[in-house]
Amino acid sequence: MALEFSQEMEAPLITTSLIPGDSGEVNLRPQTLSEYTGQEKAKGNLSVYIEAARRRNEPLDHVLLYGPPGLGKTTLAGVIANEMGVNLRVTSGPAIEKTGDLAALLTNLSEGDILFIDEIHRLNRVVEELLYPAMEDYAIDIIIGKGPSANSIRLDLPKFTLIGATTRAGQLSSPLRDRFGVSLRLELYQPEELQKIILRSAALLGTEIDPEGAFEIASRSRGTPRLANRMLRRVRDFALIDHDGVITKEAADDALNRLEVDHLGLDDTDRRMLMSIIQNYGGGPVGLDTLAATIGEEAITLEDIYEPYLMQIGFLTRTPRGRCVTQLAYRHLGIDHIANDDGQLRIE
Repeated sequence: MALEFSQEMEAPLITTSLIPGDSGEVNLRPQTLSEYTGQEKAKGNLSVYIEAARRRNEPLDHVLLYGPPGLGKTTLAGVIANEMGVNLRVTSGPAIEKTGDLAALLTNLSEGDILFIDEIHRLNRVVEELLYPAMEDYAIDIIIGKGPSANSIRLDLPKFTLIGATTRAGQLSSPLRDRFGVSLRLELYQPEELQKIILRSAALLGTEIDPEGAFEIASRSRGTPRLANRMLRRVRDFALIDHDGVITKEAADDALNRLEVDHLGLDDTDRRMLMSIIQNYGGGPVGLDTLAATIGEEAITLEDIYEPYLMQIGFLTRTPRGRCVTQLAYRHLGIDHIANDDGQLRIE
């Protein structure tokens, strides 16, 4: 228990992956489409595909889910399995190192089962090619032996559904992408949608919360349900100790301020990223690798976690020469954005 506590305290508040403190998140996940909040366009189309597949008594067509991290791609895969009444097998692209690993997964599936591959864009190319006949013909070709004595054996597979999830749809090869019959993009959530998710999660956690408190957390959650649930747990801790266990607007504001999350959802790393560009590089442009080295973060972390939200709210722009901070970010940070006589930016 001491080890888990230490890991949770050291983990960043904003991250793409589950941390020990998220162990209860599985219990918060909706089980049916009716419980799944948000993503109305994707959910509406998906309900039609599921009902049509059930009426034909066929497996659902292969599904590709893509979008920013933390929006519920894994959760939605579980919902699809529940709606179809079949088993869900979960793995990830980096975990499938050899063709034999994938062959073992596929041959152990039952009729109608769903195989969920997270981070499918990170599949080994040789492994990926084994998926092509499996997705199209429900069969795989296995090579036994080497050299002139090698034989090819075709193994028939049960009809199954592959659900692939990725945060980088552009990195999928065209042959793989074209084999998905259903492609759904998950969008960032609106605060009102996140408020509903937080109220539901608080009820499941047995935490007393009022709508204003839920909206305060939702408005600082960067449009991401995973982050909203994580913040709810941290705010719950502060409310229990300092606010009689009730999460009000004031309690949420106090807790999130102490966690250094401002009213737009920016945390310490966001601010260091922006301030580094302003103070060290005159507001930009600056290359991603240079910026990552300056603030001591991995470039892929900045690109996948922090940069998309800063660009969405108009604080950061991406140019061929690098990243630039906008006037909106200057105003948010309380910095005057003024040009010197030589055209260079001056900070006051």
